[in-house]
Amino acid sequence: MSTTHTHNDFNGAKVEKEIDATTTLDHATANGKHMKARKPYDHGGNPLAHINTGDSIRLPAFGGEFQPGLYKSTADRKFANPAPLGLCAFALTTFILSLINLGTRSVPHPNLVVAAAYGYSGLVQLLAGMWEMAVGNTFGATALSSYGGFSIVEALTMPDGREIAFLDSFGFFLMGWFIFTTLLQICTLRSTVAFFLLFLTLDMAFLMLGIGYLHRPLGTPHTPLVRAGGAFGIVAAFLACFFVVPVAHLPWSDKGGEMRQKVNNDEARGLAEV
Repeated sequence: MSTTHTHNDFNGAKVEKEIDATTTLDHATANGKHMKARKPYDHGGNPLAHINTGDSIRLPAFGGEFQPGLYKSTADRKFANPAPLGLCAFALTTFILSLINLGTRSVPHPNLVVAAAYGYSGLVQLLAGMWEMAVGNTFGATALSSYGGFSIVEALTMPDGREIAFLDSFGFFLMGWFIFTTLLQICTLRSTVAFFLLFLTLDMAFLMLGIGYLHRPLGTPHTPLVRAGGAFGIVAAFLACFFVVPVAHLPWSDKGGEMRQKVNNDEARGLAEV
């Protein structure tokens, strides 16, 4: 069965074309399935449209370059792995500042931390983050560059003293970093236990410090909360040390799923042999 379809050509003249109805139905059915898979508004003007990018949405949080368990060989790569450098810069300054927050030896002015935050934690982390971008590790670039910027801002604000306006604004600043770190922590759910714990303890450190600066019953930062933030910071500093050791993978991560599948296959093979 066929039908006649009339349309205008490029010159405006009417053209009649005979179209087979079966072919038209097949095309319509195929187009219908396509439209179900992809809605018309998914391509063209909708910034919130969800577009599946394939395997890229299932990549590990650190791109395979920021977690020891999935570390790739550097034999065929022109760039070295910048993650250890950035993590060491983060760990050292975090360790010193956390000791001061804990009240260790009653250090009154963290002058050395200002210099370390500028020259090591700030500058070196920022450089390491940019090299993470060069090697294709988006998460590492985002994390290291951001915390490098945090260290520089913190160094700039430390000499401002203990005025009420400064304490409130600094508390807001720390709570903003708590939110940012929470988002990064969610990404590490596809990573290893070690890196999940790193961002968990860092997240708790920001939370405790932020509340400690905002909650001031005696007019000064709440000492127990600030010390709790320092304790979490100490743990985060040690977790940031880059050691290639056997790691435990979270059960829902890609590597954890592969290991679980392997165990299930081995068990099934053993039962079959019995």
